[in-house]
Amino acid sequence: MKSGGTNGSNSDNHSSGSGPPDDGSTGGGEATAVHTSRGRDYPSIRQFSIFAPNKVGQLLTLIRLVETARLRVLAMSIVDSAECSIIRLVVTKPENAYELLAHAGYRFCEVDLLVVELPNRDQPILAICSTLLKAEVNIQYGYPLMVRPYGRPALAFYVDDLEVAANILDAEGFIVLTEHDLES
Repeated sequence: MKSGGTNGSNSDNHSSGSGPPDDGSTGGGEATAVHTSRGRDYPSIRQFSIFAPNKVGQLLTLIRLVETARLRVLAMSIVDSAECSIIRLVVTKPENAYELLAHAGYRFCEVDLLVVELPNRDQPILAICSTLLKAEVNIQYGYPLMVRPYGRPALAFYVDDLEVAANILDAEGFIVLTEHDLES
């Protein structure tokens, strides 16, 4: 999970808070390039989980911010409680969204989702879930995309092992989408 905004927490050492910029230095003199999972063609889609007070107009304010910045909301899910809401968004241009949310002072985190195109067969969701179960991959939550990449519906899943899930689905003939697939 990657923290952003004013949250300040950092569970995987990818900080967006205050502190010196990461220049690749390891503290031993010579600078060394830092490579992350973002540096490879990774089968994932970024999701922003935005923490907002549970008050009238909060969703409108957030969506207005995102859409007036010419970012398109591709998927949305809202988890609600009496005090606060977690608004999960998948948007175009996630780097721009990250900067926009941080600059606006939102508390949020960023996670990778597995997005799978639904196959054209009977019981497509059952087929996906059964394949993930065979690999002992746990699905934490999921929701549909509002867009249809390549004209086919797709589901976004947050799973406990993204790489294993993507590999097993690919090996079984499912189409796993990346951010590149959502750009059009």
